[in-house]
Amino acid sequence: MIARIKETYSAEVLPQLIKEFNYSNPMMAPRLDKIVINMGIGEAVRDIKALNGAVRDLTAIAGQKPVITKAKKSIAAFKLRAGMPIGCMVTLRGRQMYEFYDRLVNFSIPRIRDFRGLGDRSFDGHGNFTLGIKEQIIFPEIEYDKIDKIRGMNITFCTTAGSDEEAKALLKALGMPFITR
Repeated sequence: MIARIKETYSAEVLPQLIKEFNYSNPMMAPRLDKIVINMGIGEAVRDIKALNGAVRDLTAIAGQKPVITKAKKSIAAFKLRAGMPIGCMVTLRGRQMYEFYDRLVNFSIPRIRDFRGLGDRSFDGHGNFTLGIKEQIIFPEIEYDKIDKIRGMNITFCTTAGSDEEAKALLKALGMPFITR
């Protein structure tokens, strides 16, 4: 079964982007490549059990087990040694990516307190957009009673777009709620 967002992309968004940017070939049009969800756990330096809760939450949110990230350098001021676990991340592609995007845009983002829209300044110049979330409890998969601490995360949407303008048009057409200025 094809994800709902992928059907929308093929039927509505792709022809719209081809018309808007005058692409000669449909393969030139931007598309979602992958979604990377990253959770940095600073307190994992002192308490390694904090990482277990983050892994549990990220597994529930993403639908696949995250990879534990380790420190690359030692930083004495933070009592951090190279190789110590300090976070977790997961990369979503294909069907899981589209289903996560659908849940994020339609269910989770509207649950953010005092939400008025996403800013468009988080593009990196190469067509990728990064979204910072302060609380993992906006996701319906997380049971509020079972969390040990409120944690934030970064979600990066990697696209095949060559410019930020094309990537923004793609994400906006797929339902991303940007602030209109």
